Amino acid sequence: MKRRTAIKVMAASVTLAATGAAVFPAYAAETIKVGILHSLSGTMAISETALKETALMTIAEINAKGGVMGKKLEPVVVDPASNWPLFAEKARQLLSQDKVAVVFGCWTSVSRKSVNPVFKELNGLLFYPVQYEGEELEKNVFYTGAAPNQQAIPAVEYLMSKDGGSAKRWVLLGTDYVYPRTTNKILRAFLKSKGVTEADIMEDYTPFGHSDYQTIIARIKRFASAGKKTAVISTINGDSNVPFYKELGNAGLKATDVPVVAFSVGEEELRGVDTKPLVGHLAAWNYFMSLKNGENARFIKMYKDWAKKQKLPNADKVVTTIRWKPPTSASTCGSRRWRRPRAPR
Repeated sequence: MKRRTAIKVMAASVTLAATGAAVFPAYAAETIKVGILHSLSGTMAISETALKETALMTIAEINAKGGVMGKKLEPVVVDPASNWPLFAEKARQLLSQDKVAVVFGCWTSVSRKSVNPVFKELNGLLFYPVQYEGEELEKNVFYTGAAPNQQAIPAVEYLMSKDGGSAKRWVLLGTDYVYPRTTNKILRAFLKSKGVTEADIMEDYTPFGHSDYQTIIARIKRFASAGKKTAVISTINGDSNVPFYKELGNAGLKATDVPVVAFSVGEEELRGVDTKPLVGHLAAWNYFMSLKNGENARFIKMYKDWAKKQKLPNADKVVTTIRWKPPTSASTCGSRRWRRPRAPR
């Protein structure tokens, strides 16, 4: 019964994601609790904090329209602090202690895999917002992000094309955990199916929070000097993106020479980087705030108004690097489905 209630609730909350501290209104006893499980500190906070704030904004929006099944949604926010075992502990707290109907959370696949056994044991429901490596299907998880066949492979196909520069050599560079390694395993097989030799593939990984990319960028330059057009596929996650792109600019590695396409970079991750030397490098993603359409314009305005109301840091320059409510993603469709009233079974 709890699971059915959660599915009804979900319709209301699927657009969640966020960044700063929010002032919560007082809630009556008859509310539906919604868990928000995103890192607000540690190496992944640069990406996940924005998800939390959008989650709170969406809950407020839903509540202003009457809530779900006549009840208001009550957010319960926890900080797993970019600590994978702590994700599991916080998930258990949300489900067992706080009695939430659903949880929106996680970013990295290692955090998702950490909480999977908890959601399975307690029959909880997790909405996972980010692209992932595929090769997993859990009945307690809604995967709303892209799999490699929807993101990574199309990006590589573009770089192989004449329009994308006709790349012949490939650098697979990522953070050392499940998503980059599995995605690169899939990409390596795809490249070989296209006739790319082992000698034309370089693969390297760095730990979470890595900050010194000078040696790696030098290796990439040497690898690219073989005479064939070279491209970099980046699955670097979290705040390591900042020093990576800074070093890319410092080394003068231009997109016309060695284009980089990233799968975990949006406007938020590039805030602290001088982007002038990076013009022409690419990102493949479900959503960017620069998307031009009426729905996105309304969403951007709503988020900026929320940021100012909540007095978030840099509210006047806030960016909507949002994974829970991208106008073109499955999450918006999911939210609309979840909000439809359903007859009890």
